[in-house]
Amino acid sequence: MSNWQLAIFVSLTLVYLAFWLWYGGDGQPMSASEIEEALHKLRNADPAHNNDDEVEDVRQLLASDDGKEFVMQNLVRYRSKALYPEGSGFSDDPREADKRYGKSIIGDLLRYGNIIVFVARKSGDFVKPEGADAWHYVAMVRYRSRRDFVRFATRANQADKFMHKWAAIEKTHVFPVKPIISLLAVRTGVALTLFALGVILTSVL
Repeated sequence: MSNWQLAIFVSLTLVYLAFWLWYGGDGQPMSASEIEEALHKLRNADPAHNNDDEVEDVRQLLASDDGKEFVMQNLVRYRSKALYPEGSGFSDDPREADKRYGKSIIGDLLRYGNIIVFVARKSGDFVKPEGADAWHYVAMVRYRSRRDFVRFATRANQADKFMHKWAAIEKTHVFPVKPIISLLAVRTGVALTLFALGVILTSVL
């Protein structure tokens, strides 16, 4: 193995190690005191907004923390018109409001090892129980842990980014899920991509 090949191997190994540490997903559960501290920060992130109900929803989520990664399922129905505070200057298109929200949170999600894994618009009806809600789209977000979920939520609240979300959304059903069968293998995909890159680089250098 030449010095160039060794340098490539070491560099790509370090890149994967950095990714593996960032992606995580196998941590320790939050302690009771850590949960209370996180909820306190979340409650104070937007003091102008009474978010007690949302904080209690988060409390229930954190109570089942096992320290592991999970996926949050989001079912979303838009308002007929975006509901912004008077004088905000934004249009009343709910889809544009939702796009603003989506763009604004990407950095906060990635900061804590969270990624959007699936977004799809509803394309029709099939089996629909009587009285079932009508949703416009579904989104799935992988969170590194419940700890990282609440970190993300607190940071996004501080920047008032959720304003766009609630301006756009009339109703939503959000709940955590644990994959039973999934072809989404991010760690393996990154490893194979880096391996292929290594093969290409060593063959041309």
